[in-house]
Amino acid sequence: MSGPDSLATALGEAGLSAGEYGGRVTAPELRRVLEAHLEVKWPPIFIWGPPGVGKSSIVRQIAEARKLRVVDLRMLLMDPVDLRGLPVPYRGKVRWAPPEFLPSGGKGILFLDELNAAPPLVQASVYQLVLDRKVGEYSLPPGWYVVAAGNRESDQSIAHAMPSALLSRFEHLELVADLESWKGWAFGAGIDPAVIAFLEFRPTLLSLSPGSSKAYPCPRTWEMVSRVLALDLGDREMRAAIEGCVGAGPATEFDLFRKSLNARPSLEAIVAGTDLIPSDPATGYAVVTGLVARYAREKGRVPRLIEYAQALGQNGLRELEVLLVRDLVRANPLTAQQPAFRAWAARNVEALG
Repeated sequence: MSGPDSLATALGEAGLSAGEYGGRVTAPELRRVLEAHLEVKWPPIFIWGPPGVGKSSIVRQIAEARKLRVVDLRMLLMDPVDLRGLPVPYRGKVRWAPPEFLPSGGKGILFLDELNAAPPLVQASVYQLVLDRKVGEYSLPPGWYVVAAGNRESDQSIAHAMPSALLSRFEHLELVADLESWKGWAFGAGIDPAVIAFLEFRPTLLSLSPGSSKAYPCPRTWEMVSRVLALDLGDREMRAAIEGCVGAGPATEFDLFRKSLNARPSLEAIVAGTDLIPSDPATGYAVVTGLVARYAREKGRVPRLIEYAQALGQNGLRELEVLLVRDLVRANPLTAQQPAFRAWAARNVEALG
């Protein structure tokens, strides 16, 4: 079999899917692809995705981890002549002085953000830079890698059609919002456990299209909600602020979920040895997320938390048992080295498959 059908089959077997904007990847998959490309500096990658999904954050995180510089060029704010620089008289002729913001040495990532939001003439100005790593007399140093990003035309953001000559200069990947990878980031970033638990309970609300609302849910706006929860606000003001982050519908659901946490079993009592079993799924997600957020990095607590996870399974809450153990490892990978985890994993191989 050959052609489009065989391509779709191969992608499906690899756990990927082909779409209008290239191969679809989660945040961890995008990190692995970018890190591999950094080794060879080619081909340049264009990251597509909705606003707030983390495109620029991932680029910065990779650069920080590898101690690389990032030159972040917001192409929407540039004019066609900005990359070429200024003409300077030299021995009766003219030389072009490259702009100071272009790197002159070292190693790093040249990040062309919002490239498809730039007018066509600005897009045309990067043709040579992306393909030949040159602009006029300027050459991009060998230690630098080009990455671009932009929102999809369906995201109701500023977007201009990219000419095929520019599109063909990139490898295209579409970053999709994925709850599991987002949680791995959220536990380490100190996101309020109520937000993590709510999105575990209502995963489809992690990211929605804007629609007619000015505020809508996406990873960026749920981070805003987490910050709002730390403010000293009354109930009405808090509800208004949350709605201003994620919109009326998601805010209503989250507000009801948050208030239901008052009936959550005591986390302290659970850790102390009492098997308090949640009475409903929403409370269960809140208990699991609260335990992970508060105790996952306390090595001495892990055996008790896994013991409690088993109690959940024995009381008909197998999904919460697996979720608690998986999230413990996600929040603190060192958990996987503990005997209590290894013993649980040996008995639950199918759950970790």
